[in-house]
Amino acid sequence: MAHRTILTRKQRSNLFDLPVDEPDLLKHYTLADEDLEHIRQRRRARNQFGFALQLCVLRFPGRSLSPGEVIPEEITSFLAAQLGLRDEDLGNYAIREETRHEHMAILRDTFGYRAFSGRGARDLKTWLDRQAELATSNEDIARRFVEECRRTQTILPAVTTVERLCADALVAAERRIETRIAQRLADDLCGQLDALLSEHIDDRLTRVVWLRQFEVGKNSAGANRLLDRLEFLISINLPSDLVDGVPEHRVTRLCRQGERYFADGLRDLPDDRRLAILAVCALEWRAAVSDAIVETHDRIVGKTWREGQRLCAARVENAKSAVQQTVRSFRDLGAALLEAKEDGVSSEKAVESSLGWDRLPELVAVAARLSDTLSSDPIAHVVQGHNRFRRYVPRMLRLLNVEGAKVAAPLIEATALIESGAKHDQPRSFLRRTSKWHRHLDCQEPGDKRLWEVAACFHLRDAFRSGDIWLKQSRRYGDLKQVLVPATAAAENARLAVPLDPETWLADRHVQMEIGLQQLSKAAKNGAIPGGAIKDGVLSLSRLPTKTPSDATDLLFDLYKRVPDTRITDIMLEVDEATGFTDAFTHLRTGAPPKDKIGLMNVLLAEGLNLGLSKMAEASNSHGFWELMRLSRWHIESEAYGRALASVVDAQGNLPMARFWGMGLTASSDGQFFPTTRQGEAMNLINAKYGNEPGLKAYTHVSDQFAPFASQTIPATVSEAPYILDGLLNNDVGKRIKEQYADTGGFTDHVFAVTSILGHRFIPRIRDLPSKRFYIFDPGGTPSNLKGMVGGKIREGLIASNWPDILRIAATMTAGTIAPSQILRKLASYPRQNDLAVALREVGRVERTLFMMDWVLNADMQRRAQIGLNKGEAHHALKNALRIGRQGEIRDRTAESQHYRMAALNLLAAVVIYWNTARLGVAVIERQDAGLPVQPELLAHTSPLGWAHILLTGEYKWPKKR
Repeated sequence: MAHRTILTRKQRSNLFDLPVDEPDLLKHYTLADEDLEHIRQRRRARNQFGFALQLCVLRFPGRSLSPGEVIPEEITSFLAAQLGLRDEDLGNYAIREETRHEHMAILRDTFGYRAFSGRGARDLKTWLDRQAELATSNEDIARRFVEECRRTQTILPAVTTVERLCADALVAAERRIETRIAQRLADDLCGQLDALLSEHIDDRLTRVVWLRQFEVGKNSAGANRLLDRLEFLISINLPSDLVDGVPEHRVTRLCRQGERYFADGLRDLPDDRRLAILAVCALEWRAAVSDAIVETHDRIVGKTWREGQRLCAARVENAKSAVQQTVRSFRDLGAALLEAKEDGVSSEKAVESSLGWDRLPELVAVAARLSDTLSSDPIAHVVQGHNRFRRYVPRMLRLLNVEGAKVAAPLIEATALIESGAKHDQPRSFLRRTSKWHRHLDCQEPGDKRLWEVAACFHLRDAFRSGDIWLKQSRRYGDLKQVLVPATAAAENARLAVPLDPETWLADRHVQMEIGLQQLSKAAKNGAIPGGAIKDGVLSLSRLPTKTPSDATDLLFDLYKRVPDTRITDIMLEVDEATGFTDAFTHLRTGAPPKDKIGLMNVLLAEGLNLGLSKMAEASNSHGFWELMRLSRWHIESEAYGRALASVVDAQGNLPMARFWGMGLTASSDGQFFPTTRQGEAMNLINAKYGNEPGLKAYTHVSDQFAPFASQTIPATVSEAPYILDGLLNNDVGKRIKEQYADTGGFTDHVFAVTSILGHRFIPRIRDLPSKRFYIFDPGGTPSNLKGMVGGKIREGLIASNWPDILRIAATMTAGTIAPSQILRKLASYPRQNDLAVALREVGRVERTLFMMDWVLNADMQRRAQIGLNKGEAHHALKNALRIGRQGEIRDRTAESQHYRMAALNLLAAVVIYWNTARLGVAVIERQDAGLPVQPELLAHTSPLGWAHILLTGEYKWPKKR
C-alpha cells in the first residue's frame, strides 16, 4: 500500500524524534528508584545502559528503538549521569541483536507495554475514528493518536502506519459528516441545491458562482445586489439542525472547499459530498451576506453624513463674501451711530445718512440668514440621502433577522414602521432627549417623514456598531453577550494578571497613584523632570536626544558588504530549507503538505511582490498561470499564512544574531498605508491623514528582534487602537510580549485597561500628552503644583460593581472565539449610559494616569519606546521596496484578496529578515576572523532590514526539480 503522507517533516520530528532539550529530558528521562532496580539486574554496563535507554524511549516518544538508530549525545550523557556509567558504555550494546529483543520482552512484561496488534489495535482504531471528527488538522489527529498510545502503553507502530491510520480515519470522518448532513436534506431541497450548479445568471455565471461572488457595497445598488443574494439564500429553506453535532471547524472547511470548486468540479463529486458542501455554503453565505449588508448600510450612512458636511462647508464658503459685506455694513452703521452720539446728533439721522432706513430691514434679514448658515450642522442636509435609503432599507429590514437589547426596543419599533410603510406619528423615543435631531425634526413640515426615516437609519447603524441590536448567526454583528465566557471560566483564566476581588485591585492602585503623585510633585519642585517641567499646572516635555553610537553605521555598512548579492528566489529556497515554512500551506481538503513547493513559492512571491499570478507566470521559468491558480485556490488561506509566519519568526528568534537586538519580550505596532485604485470616497477608504488618496492599512506588530509576527489588513478610516490586542492575544509570540509600544493612533483608555488586566505593559507615545489630564481617586488630596493637571475623579463604585464582567471581557479575548478588536469596537460604540463600557474606561483612566506619571519621570522608558517604534517604522521601507508590482497599488477587489496580498508581503518580509539575520551572523564571524573588532553594544544598533543586495526584479528562476 502506498504511503499516505499527511505530516510534514517537522511534524514527524516533533512526534517521533527523541528529546534533546533539558526540560524534556528532565520530564521524560528521569529514572525512578524502581526503574534503577530493574536496570541494575542487568550484568554488564552496556546492557544496563541499553535497557535504560529502551525503557525511556518506550515512555517517550512511545516507540521502540530502530536498528542502527543514532542516539543523541544529550540523551547518553543524561542517562550515564544517573546510572554512574560512561557515554561510551552504550557503544557495544546489542552486539547480539537477540539482546535487544530479550530486553524488549522483559520491558513489556515488567512495565505493561503492549504491541500495536490484536484487540488493542482494534480498540485504538475505533477510538481514532471517534476522534477524527474533532481533530482540527492532520497534526492534531496524529498527536491525539500518539498521546493515546502513550496513555494506554501501546508501543507506537511505524510512522508510515500512523499516517495511514490517521488518513483513513480522517477520510472516514469526512464521509460520515457529509452523509449526516445530506440525510437531513429533503428530496425537494436536494433538487434546489443541485439546481445551483445548472441555473445561470445573465447567461454568464452559474447560480452557485453568483452567490459566492459578493462584497461589501458602496451604494443602494450594491445593497440591493446583496439583498438579491440574501433573498435567494433564504428561499433555500435549510433545516435548523443542518449542522447540529458537526464541529465548527468541519463546517468551515466544507464551506471553504465549496468556495474553491467551480460548478463543473462540484457536479463531479459524490452525491453526499456535493449536497453537504452546497448546503453548508448556503448556510454560511447567508450569514456572510447579512454581515455584508449591514456593513454596506454603514458605508451609505457614512457617505450621506460626509455629503451633509460638504454641503455645510460649501454654504459657509459661498457665504463668505456676503458675511464680509454684511459685517462691513454693520461696521459703518455702528461707527455712524457712535459718531452721532458724540456729536449729539439724532441717531435716526445717523442711520439715514450711513445706511438708510430702507436698506436696514433687508440687511437684518440677510444677517439672520447668514447666522443660520454659519450655525447649521450636517443634519440639516442629510435628508437629501432619503431616496437612497428608501431604495433598500425596507427590504433590508424585512430580510435581516434582527434582535436587540431592551434599550434598543424603540429603535426596532421605529424600523418596523419604516419596513411596513404605514402612516405613523413619527415616534422619537429612540432619540436621546439632548439629541440635535429633535431641533431639525421640529422644523419639518407636518406629514414629511423623510428626515425621521433618515434619523432612524443613522441610529440603526450606530446600534449595530455598539451591539445594542444584532443578527442571529452572525460572526461580526452577533450578540456579544452570547460569546462572553462565563464568570467561572474567567475566574480560572491563568492569563488574567489582576485579583478577582475589585477591592484588592483598587487598594493597590490607590497606593501606586499616591506614590506616583508624590514623586512627580517632588520632581516638578526640584526641576528633576527629564527634558521637561511643570509650571502653573502645565506640563511641557521635549523629545529626548538619541544615543546611537557613531561607529554603529560604519559597522552596519561593513557587515552588509560581506552579505552576498542574491536573488529573492534563492533566498526563499534557503529559508524554506531551514524553516519549512511552505509546509504550513496544506491542501484545503486533505490537509497534506504541498508537493509542489516551488510552485507554491511562486504563488507567495507573486502575492508578496504585488505582481499577481499572470505576471508571475510570465516571469517564472517553472510554472504557468493555471498551475499557479490551482495551487493558490487549494493551498492559500489566512490560517496557513499565520502558521508559515510563525515558523519563520520562531526560527529567526533562535538565530544567534537576533539576541543582540532583543529577547522577543517587547514589540511595537503601527499601521502602514497602501494606496488602492478603487473609488475610495464611495468605499469609505479615505483617511484625512493621507489626503484624498484611497487606500487601506496593514497593521503590523514587530518584535524587538525585528520579526513581523502579526499583521492584519484594516480600513484606512478606522482607529488602529482596537487592533493592538489582536496581535498580542492571537499569536504565540504576542503572548510572550511584556511591553507593547504604539503611536498616538493606538491609544485609548479601553486598550490601557485590557492590556493591564492581561499582564502586558502598554507604552504608547502620546503626541499631545501634555494636554491629557490625570484621573485620580482623591482630587482634593492632589499636591498643589499638580492640581491643574487633574481632569476628574475615578468612579470606584462603578469599577467594583462591573468588575466580574470586566474580567469576562478580558477572558473572552484570550479564548480566541471572537477578535479582541471586535469587542473593543463594540465597547467604544456603546451609548454613554452603558455601565460596562464606562467602567472599563475608568479602569483605563487609572492605568493611563499611572503610565503618564511614570513616562514623565522615566527617560529610559521613553527611549525604549522610541527604539521600538523606530524598528516598526523601519519595516515600512522594506515593505515598500518589496511591493514592486502595479506601482505599489493594491488593486484586488475583495477584502479576502487584499488580506492575502498583505499577508504574503508580511511573510516575504519575514523571510528576508530571517535570511539577513543568518547572513549578518556569518558576516560577524568573518569580521572577527579578519581580526576586526565587533562590539556587542554596536551590534544592537544593526538591523536585518536591508534589501540593496537582493535582486527583486527580472526573471524568477528556480531549479527545475526539487
